[in-house]
Amino acid sequence: MNYSIPPWPHAPGPDPREIKHQFLIRNDVIFLNHGSFGACPRVVFETYQSWQRELEEQPVEFLGRRFLGLMSEARAKLAEFVGSDPDGLIFVPNATYGMNVVARSLAHTLPLGFGDEILTTDHEYGAIDRVWRFIAQHVGARLRRVTLPSTLSTPEELAETILAEWNPRTRIFSLSWVTSPTALVMPIKMLVEEARRRGVVTVIDAAHAPGLLDESEFRLEALGADFVVGNCHKWMLAPKGAGFLYAAPRGRETLEPFVVSWGYQADPPGRSRFLDQHGYTGTTDPAAYLSVPTAIEFLRNPDWVLIRERCRTRAAMVRRRVAEIVGSEPERFCPDSSQWFRQMVACPLPSCDALGLQKALWERHRVEVPCTRLGGSIDAVHADDPRRWLRVSVQGYTTDHDLETLLGALREEWPRYART
Repeated sequence: MNYSIPPWPHAPGPDPREIKHQFLIRNDVIFLNHGSFGACPRVVFETYQSWQRELEEQPVEFLGRRFLGLMSEARAKLAEFVGSDPDGLIFVPNATYGMNVVARSLAHTLPLGFGDEILTTDHEYGAIDRVWRFIAQHVGARLRRVTLPSTLSTPEELAETILAEWNPRTRIFSLSWVTSPTALVMPIKMLVEEARRRGVVTVIDAAHAPGLLDESEFRLEALGADFVVGNCHKWMLAPKGAGFLYAAPRGRETLEPFVVSWGYQADPPGRSRFLDQHGYTGTTDPAAYLSVPTAIEFLRNPDWVLIRERCRTRAAMVRRRVAEIVGSEPERFCPDSSQWFRQMVACPLPSCDALGLQKALWERHRVEVPCTRLGGSIDAVHADDPRRWLRVSVQGYTTDHDLETLLGALREEWPRYART
């Protein structure tokens, strides 16, 4: 049986080998884990370093006189990219930080109390699940996770499954736009609309969504959620340390500053108390935030739409080839459709020593790819739920050789780690 990926001589867009030269990924690494921390193009990283040098050349000028104006310009570019009002958008270091701002604020300002319910799902990112667990324990609320079906058919049916779990005590609904362990694109619009109808506060974890979804799909104001947190360092290709928090107008006054600094009771006040309180939290290096416009410019290269679609096609092909090697049935998890996954795909694994497999792929073959589970970190693979996935990220720089190496390594290692 041939497990290799066929060449793509007529694939639209630049050759992945050419794209790879635009990134800093080491040549001795088969990097198929863009989804965890991203990878920054050279031009974006050079912009990042340029901002850092400029800051150090005259720190008082940069931070004391130019900071607010520079941040406003970068925020406006990001707001245009994600479809939001700039006055409702702030930079944060990452999505988890943003979720902490929202969760801790709502606990006090909503407020949450004994018996109130925070509803989420069992496919959420482990750190975010811990945020809500912490809040629930401190205010006496109940955190309830909807168990998603093991076989998914249509987004509409999944939305109905989740909605069936809501009850009059549900005050907050927190959901990933794209799930971290399973790479699923969730039926977010349907659920947000129903939440608004029922008066439930919606908090969306969009860590993976910007840059992974088409720009036309990722429009925050059109979505209508109360709060959305996201990362720029993953599929938006910005430097590490760049994320965002969006708050709809109705929610901005409910957010308390995570760090109290000069923006609290600002003198003189700016045009927005929300921006005053959250936009300046003390001395910091804003270079990652200021580099986001360059990352957006990189993504808006006309070829990138073609590249993204090519990556999704190859991700679907890899899912089929992995299934042939390990003997799984991916269609029993979700259909092969862009409704469910894009260029990051979770390949179901039968019973195995997933941690051992992940380590072997890296240590023996230099293939960087995670084995994931529900509710946990990439390398914490012991849990009650036996399901495991090989989560493969196919980026523009992913070559045929990269994918062939993964499949060859998996074919070699699988018999050692499969459980019969």
